[in-house]
Amino acid sequence: MHLLGIFGITNDGLNQAVSVLLLVLIVIWAALVFWTYADARRRIDDPMLVGCATAASLFPFVGTIVYAIVRPPEYIDDVRLRELEMTAAEARLANLDYQLCPHCDYEVKGDYLRCPSCMRKLKDSCFSCGKPVDPAWKLCPYCEAETGTSPPPSTRRRRRSASTDQPTVATEAPPRPTS
Repeated sequence: MHLLGIFGITNDGLNQAVSVLLLVLIVIWAALVFWTYADARRRIDDPMLVGCATAASLFPFVGTIVYAIVRPPEYIDDVRLRELEMTAAEARLANLDYQLCPHCDYEVKGDYLRCPSCMRKLKDSCFSCGKPVDPAWKLCPYCEAETGTSPPPSTRRRRRSASTDQPTVATEAPPRPTS
C-alpha cells in the first residue's frame, strides 16, 4: 500500500524536500520565540510584559514582527547607565563653587568677598587667615579663629635708634581707659 505524503504529495523526493522545509520553518519559529524572550528580558523591566511579548511571539512570525516594531529602543542596562551618568553630572554641577549674588543674581564664586557686578559685600574676611567667612559663622573653618570677636591687639615694636645698639623690645599696646 502506498502512503500519501505531506499535502498529498506522492513523489518521495518532493515529499522529503517539503518535510525538511517544514522542519526548518519550525526551528526558525522556535528560535524567534527564544530571541523574543531573551530580547524582552534585556529591554523590559516588568516580568508580566516579558511574558506577554513571549506569548505574542507564539503566533508564528507575526508575533515576533509586532514585538520588533513596538519593543523599547534601549536596553535596561543602557537606561540605568544613562541615569547614573546624569546623576553623577548633576552631582558634579552641584559641587562647582559657583553661586548667585543675592542682590543682582550675578554668578560669583564661593570665595568672593564682593560681587564684581553690584559691588555689594558678600562675605567678610577672617582677621586671622584672610579667607572669606560667612557673617553668620561663629568660627573660621580654615584657621579656627572666632569670627564674632575683634582682632587681637597688635604689638608695637620700637625702632632701633642709630645711636644705641640695644635690641628691639616688643611691648603690648597700653590698655585703653574705659569709661
